[in-house]
Amino acid sequence: MKKRAIIFLALPFVFACNNSSNDSVQKADSANESKSDTTTSMNTTDTTSKMSTSTGTMSVDQSTSEFMTKVADVGMTEVKLGQMAQDKAMSQRVKDFGAMMVKDHTAAGDELKGMARQKNVTLPETMSNDHQKKTDDLNKKTGKDFDKAYMKAMVDGHESTVNDFEKASKNTKDADVKAWVDKTLPTLKMHLDSAKAIQKSLR
Repeated sequence: MKKRAIIFLALPFVFACNNSSNDSVQKADSANESKSDTTTSMNTTDTTSKMSTSTGTMSVDQSTSEFMTKVADVGMTEVKLGQMAQDKAMSQRVKDFGAMMVKDHTAAGDELKGMARQKNVTLPETMSNDHQKKTDDLNKKTGKDFDKAYMKAMVDGHESTVNDFEKASKNTKDADVKAWVDKTLPTLKMHLDSAKAIQKSLR
């Protein structure tokens, strides 16, 4: 199970939305903000959980829902880039790393969707505009240039991700989300080490 929830934020793709009217992440955050306005008016976690199924409110706070939408966005991007790495990479180690990203993030994405349904959190259905642009830019690279750019994204992103997950562990008020984050962190750190080793081998 440890491998299922890995590296959701393993990309340095934490961007502002270029076009909020068409951006799936912005839409999800807006939907969750509306739910949060109702949720925060309730007094207890138990009440919130009971009411979430009948009133359409979330059972998590807004910062936690934003974390979940961010995780979902990057998870979809990881799968796409992992598929790209399998097709375009020259190094077998990079290809294998990409295959691992596809496998793990597909499984972890399903896990996150299940938790989001429980908490009545709206997740984005497609990558954000900025993630799509970064994916398109990476797709233009070939050969060793692609390998280096892909692994740099993996290293930079994992470093950022560990920090994001540590903050979420401290700040989230939802016990289920915290347990999931804490389960994921050791694997994130392990994969950061692996990404660094592969990056070093490409120099």
